[in-house]
Amino acid sequence: MEASCSLRSSKFISTPIRPLHHPLSIASTISISVIRDPNFGSSLRLVRRKNRLSIRVSSSDTLVAGSREVVSKKEEDLGDLKSWMHKNGLPPCKVILKEKPSHNEKHRPIHYVAASEDLQAGDAAFSVPNSLVVTLERVLGNETIAELLTTNKLSELACLALYLMYEKKQGKKSFWLPYIRELDRQRGRGQLAVESPLLWSETELAYLTGSPTKAEILERAEGIKREYNELDTVWFMAGSLFQKVSLARRFALVPLGPPLLAYSSKCKAMLAAVDDAVQLVVDRPYKAGESIVVWCGPQPNSKLLINYGFVDEDNPYDRLVVEAALNTEDPQYQDKRMVAQRNGKLSVQVFHVHAGREKEAISDMLPYLRLGYVSDTSEMQSVISSLGPICPVSPCMEQAVLDQLADYFKARLAGYPTTLSEDEAMLTDSNLHPKKRVATQLVRMEKKMLNACLQVTADMIKLLPDVTVSPCPAPYAPLLN
Repeated sequence: MEASCSLRSSKFISTPIRPLHHPLSIASTISISVIRDPNFGSSLRLVRRKNRLSIRVSSSDTLVAGSREVVSKKEEDLGDLKSWMHKNGLPPCKVILKEKPSHNEKHRPIHYVAASEDLQAGDAAFSVPNSLVVTLERVLGNETIAELLTTNKLSELACLALYLMYEKKQGKKSFWLPYIRELDRQRGRGQLAVESPLLWSETELAYLTGSPTKAEILERAEGIKREYNELDTVWFMAGSLFQKVSLARRFALVPLGPPLLAYSSKCKAMLAAVDDAVQLVVDRPYKAGESIVVWCGPQPNSKLLINYGFVDEDNPYDRLVVEAALNTEDPQYQDKRMVAQRNGKLSVQVFHVHAGREKEAISDMLPYLRLGYVSDTSEMQSVISSLGPICPVSPCMEQAVLDQLADYFKARLAGYPTTLSEDEAMLTDSNLHPKKRVATQLVRMEKKMLNACLQVTADMIKLLPDVTVSPCPAPYAPLLN
């Protein structure tokens, strides 16, 4: 959902914006409400309204009236984004802006970039001159803002949000107004016309009950609030900060880039800096009218949902996180910590379970968990003197380790209010609410990985030489989260 490009090695790379490293800032693609208020005269104020960032000014049109979007006659007269870009230096290109209906009848359709003609892999779809790329050089070069950044009070992209709010205050005087209007039109919606869950209500967030993604969303929301509170610190400086902004080469917002471009986990096309422009070369053939996609980076579906409002059922980077920790109350904790570090692990270790590679993930966890189960001092000394992650493995220890894993996966599955089969039945409903659909897609894929892990663990238990052996007692068993 974000429209950010990070420049590394002379290439613009589409990147997610993450609080605190990304204020939903530009409120998940910069949906900023402008409201007339004669009580404020010519001043500008930031207003928090139901998780949306609003700006009160006296000189701009009302874009949001009540709960229904209003398009003013003045706005219509300004023309569309692409026309403005051509007028200001965009050379002929092979894309057009098309409309996708909104799931909410009160909102306007969203725009997306589509091929204007048949394209072949290797064709340049467009080349946006640097003069039409929004950058942060002036912001990052200011000592006051730099201090806020280096003390973690305000992220670089929060400064970009601040700059765009200042530009919006300028109204028709702002060169960037057509682009800002286009971002406002998107209302933080991605290619499925679904907002990031950072903008969902509490009721809608309940669709994600049981998923660790829900906690991550709440944590990010707190980060956004902290950064939002810092905006008042610097807002009064905006007029002097953002005059005569020149180009930077660290972060940029590219018109015709995301969120107007769709994302794909398997796509290889990326925005790239070529001479004095940002160019997109497609990696596959397109028919005229088809939506153009770019690579979204190696992100799991939880990140895709938070950042862009969608999930990819064929995502090769999808994964779950299992956090294991050595028990700090264990008298041998320091020795175990040393052995873990010697073998490239931490006292609190994160294991990634990738879709389709669950057995590999379980095999990676077992040596670490076995280490936590060692209780005999002489056995621990033997482990310390060994050159690898070797722990004495008795049938009872292996039974205990595998039982703990199985119980862990069962507990995670029990945390969801629905079963996998219920999710799959729900997704067959063509009238399912779009937010509930994308949330159900996410939790279904999480459950598939958890079920696969549970099956791998059960299969390992069956291979134990004597399944009647009681698990070894483990007063200081490692912790799984």
